[in-house]
Amino acid sequence: MIAPDVGGGFGCKIMFYPEEVLIPYAALVLGRPVKWTEDRIEHFIGTNHERLQIHDAEIAVDAEGRILGVRDIFLHDAGAYTPYGIIVPQITACQLPGPYKVPNYHVEFRAVYSNTVPVSPYRGAGRPHACFVMERLMDRVADELGLDRAEVRRRNFIQPDEFPYDVGLIFQDGAPTRYDSGNYPAMLARVLEMIDYERFVREEQPRLRAGGRYVGLGLACYVEGTGIGPYEGAHVRIEPTGQVYVATGMPQQGQAHKTILAQVAAEELQVPIERIMVIEGDTAHFGFGSGTYASRSAVVAGSAVALAARRVREQALELAARELEVDPADLVVEDGRIFVRGAPERGLSYWEAAQLANPLRYAYGTEASELLSRPRPWTGPALPPGRQPALEATEYYSPPHATWASGALACILEVDPGTAMIRFHRLCVVHDCGRVINPMVVEGQIHGGIAQGIGGAFYERIVYDENGQPVNASFMDFLIPTAMEIPNIEIAHLETPSPLNPLGVKGVGEAGAIPVPALVASALDDALRPLGVRVTRMPLGPSELLELIAQSTEERRGEESR
Repeated sequence: MIAPDVGGGFGCKIMFYPEEVLIPYAALVLGRPVKWTEDRIEHFIGTNHERLQIHDAEIAVDAEGRILGVRDIFLHDAGAYTPYGIIVPQITACQLPGPYKVPNYHVEFRAVYSNTVPVSPYRGAGRPHACFVMERLMDRVADELGLDRAEVRRRNFIQPDEFPYDVGLIFQDGAPTRYDSGNYPAMLARVLEMIDYERFVREEQPRLRAGGRYVGLGLACYVEGTGIGPYEGAHVRIEPTGQVYVATGMPQQGQAHKTILAQVAAEELQVPIERIMVIEGDTAHFGFGSGTYASRSAVVAGSAVALAARRVREQALELAARELEVDPADLVVEDGRIFVRGAPERGLSYWEAAQLANPLRYAYGTEASELLSRPRPWTGPALPPGRQPALEATEYYSPPHATWASGALACILEVDPGTAMIRFHRLCVVHDCGRVINPMVVEGQIHGGIAQGIGGAFYERIVYDENGQPVNASFMDFLIPTAMEIPNIEIAHLETPSPLNPLGVKGVGEAGAIPVPALVASALDDALRPLGVRVTRMPLGPSELLELIAQSTEERRGEESR
C-alpha cells in the first residue's frame, strides 16, 4: 500500500471518509480505474470541521495578580457524529492552564450533538480554545487590578527550575500532562524586546490615540502538547554503493519529512545529506506506522531514524575496528569515512564497510574495495556468528508522554472604527520547539499556522441556517486571508531541549494556529479601550466587530447620561 504526498492535511485527513473505500471497491468490481471528484460545496459539507465551544470561565487571584484558582465549564459542539471521540475537548481541558501555575483547577465539559458537519481535529485541535480562554482571563486580571499585562503573566509563569512540571491531568494519549522543559519568562522577555513593548506603551500608543487612531498591542502565551505516541519506526541501511536508505511508515502532506529525516540520518552517520534517500508511506519498504498528526513527526519518526542510524553506525564501527585491528573507541567518523584517531590514513568509508559486511565474491565488480581482496584479519567464517550481511537496522521509538512546545506572540494592529477592518503593523513570535533541526522548515510551519490563525480569528466561519444547512460553502462567501491580510512575521527561536527523546526536539506543526485568536482579541481590546470594547468570542469579522463597537458606544452613552 502506497500513501503518496497528497498535499496539506491540517487534521482533516486523519479521518476515514466513505469514498476512501468505496472508490477502490468500485474499481475492483468494475475492473477499471475510477475517478472521484467533489465540488467545493460537497467538500465543505463532506469534510469534518472544528472550533465551536462555549466557555463559562472564572479566575481567582490575590491582590498581586497571582492565580489562586481557575474554574471552567464549557460546551463542545461535536457536530452530527463523533468520528474522533472527545479528543478535542479533552485537549482543551488539559491545555487551558497554559504556561501558568494554577494551584486549583476545576474543569468540566459537555460534548453535544448538533445538526452540523461532524467535528474532528483541525490544526490546533482544541488548543486555540484553551489559549483563548486563559489569555482572556489573564488580560482581565490585569484590567481589574490595574496591572501591566506582561507583568501579570510574569508573576504566574512556571519557572525554568520547576520542570518537569505535572499539571495533574491526563492528556489525550492517556499519559500525564507533564511539561518536560521550557523557559517561559525568557520567552516573554524576548518577544517584548522584539515588539519594543515599553516604548509602544509609554510613547507610541499615547501619540497615536491623541491623533484619533485606534492602535493596540496584543500579547498571547501558550503551550502545545506534541510528539505523542504510540510509536513510529524506521529502517536505515547503507548500501555498498554509498547510498544511505531510510524508510519509515509515516507519510507526509507537505511537512518536509524527507528533508528532516535525511538531516537526522546524515548527522547521526556523519555522511553528506546528498547520499540519503528517504522513502515513506509505502508498506513495501516499511510496514508499520501510526500516522502524521498531532505535531509528532520529527519527535517520533525522527527519533526512530536517529536510533536506527546509531545502530548502523555502531555496526560499521565494530566492523571497521575488526578490520583495522583497533578498539572501536579509537575510531572517528567524518564525512562518511571511519578512521583511526590521529591517523586518518588508516580507515575506510561506510560503503567499503558495507561491502565488507556482505562478503559476496565477484558481486561488486571494478567498484569493489581493495579490502575485499586482502586476507581477513581473523580466521573462521566470512560471516561470523551474530553478524548480518548488511549495515542496516530497524528501530522503533515510543515516547513516555507528550513533549511540550511553547511560544509567546506580540502584535500591533490598527482598527478602522468606521469599517471595523483591521491591519497588522507588526507581528512577532518567539517559539520553543526544543532543538531546531531545520530553521526554514520550523519558520514555514509557524508562518502557515499564523496565517490559519488569522483566518480563524477574523475571517473564516461556517454559517448555518436554522435547518443546519451551510449558507457560505464557497470561497465567494467563506473568507480566507490572502497575502494582503498576512503581515510580515518576525520569528525568534528559544531552544530548551526535551529530555524525553534522543533528538531533544518538540513538535511545531500547530504552533502558529494556537495563540492567534487570543492575540487578536488582546490587541482589539487594547486598540478599542477608549470605546470600552471587550472581546469575548472568536471568530469575529468586520460586521461583528462593528456591532461590538456600536454596543459599547451605546452603553457608555447610557452611563454618561445617568
